[in-house]
Amino acid sequence: MVGDHCAFSVDSTSKHSQRSARSGLSCKMVLQAFGKVLRKSKTKPNGKKPIVEEKKPYLEPEHTKVRVIDFHLKELVVLPREIDLNEWLASNTTTFFNLINLQYSTISEFCTADTCHAMTACNTIYYWYDERGKKTKCTAPQYVDFVMSMVQKLVTDEEIFPTKYGKEFPNSFESLVKKVCRYLFHVLAHIYWAHFGQTVALELQGHLNTLYTHFMVFVREFGLVEAKETAIMDDLSEALSAPPSPSAQNHVTER
Repeated sequence: MVGDHCAFSVDSTSKHSQRSARSGLSCKMVLQAFGKVLRKSKTKPNGKKPIVEEKKPYLEPEHTKVRVIDFHLKELVVLPREIDLNEWLASNTTTFFNLINLQYSTISEFCTADTCHAMTACNTIYYWYDERGKKTKCTAPQYVDFVMSMVQKLVTDEEIFPTKYGKEFPNSFESLVKKVCRYLFHVLAHIYWAHFGQTVALELQGHLNTLYTHFMVFVREFGLVEAKETAIMDDLSEALSAPPSPSAQNHVTER
């Protein structure tokens, strides 16, 4: 009986040890699996790490409230009854080209091949397409130079932007204006995305906000830039659409 009892005890101890080992192994496997689940939960479903949205300082209320005018810009873009539509589009497009070119010139020394390897805005990279349709990735200053040179050539072409009385606009005029406005939007978006800090340092954010708002009101009034094109800056457009407080108006620094 004693022998039998001892054999049973050894047997039981052996089985208990095996169960403990299996239990320990099972717990380890569960913990490892749980760890994998936790790690996966921090990534996208496809296993890639989620894109961390960068801060947009230009959306801060202290900046969006700064403007240089105190009236509704809608009044500036509505087509006057006595003016031809193409004449109105030509006049405003030329004006925006000059203003945006001037605004960019204020930060151009900071926009270099070293600081701006590509023409970016938010999560978008803009590529330049030449006259043959060849796609080229270039630095931001190169891209802006291409844009300004192309627009300068168009607005000074008497066959496209006629200035003489009785001269007809070409049939392709509207499509060319849309092309110009799309490229000018890219320049504005890049200034906000890559050079807003320098713009604030120069105390020119009020001018930039007013120019951007005026431009967006204009292109929306005449359907010159598709909504999907400007969607990356919708948050800014919405923030600037709110009327500025009285204390924030006419922010012009006298020197």
